[in-house]
Amino acid sequence: QVQLVESGGGLVQAGGSLRLSCAASGRLFSSDSMGWYRQAPGKQRELVATKTGGGNTNYADSVKGRFTISRDNAKNTVALQMNSLKPEDTGVYYCNRHTIYGLDYWGQGTQVTVSS
Repeated sequence: QVQLVESGGGLVQAGGSLRLSCAASGRLFSSDSMGWYRQAPGKQRELVATKTGGGNTNYADSVKGRFTISRDNAKNTVALQMNSLKPEDTGVYYCNRHTIYGLDYWGQGTQVTVSS
């Protein structure tokens, strides 16, 4: 089992910044991927950014150049620095850990609201 606890999020004006953090505990492997997904009202959950255990990153086109994912394998944490936020970035952001066995674990979600 893996537990993910998120922090950060909140309300910010367009153009502002927020930082999300996620701490993992439980049965962890350094080769697991960690990342962030988001779900806007009435929409499906979508990938925002992921980082593999080897350091490879993947970003949604909509956030490239504005968001940065970072990971600390020693502390089992992942963070998402979000700059130049737009109203369309509004949603519930979920931390994800994808294990080498193909299992997905999710955090409880944290709300990000960007006002125009």
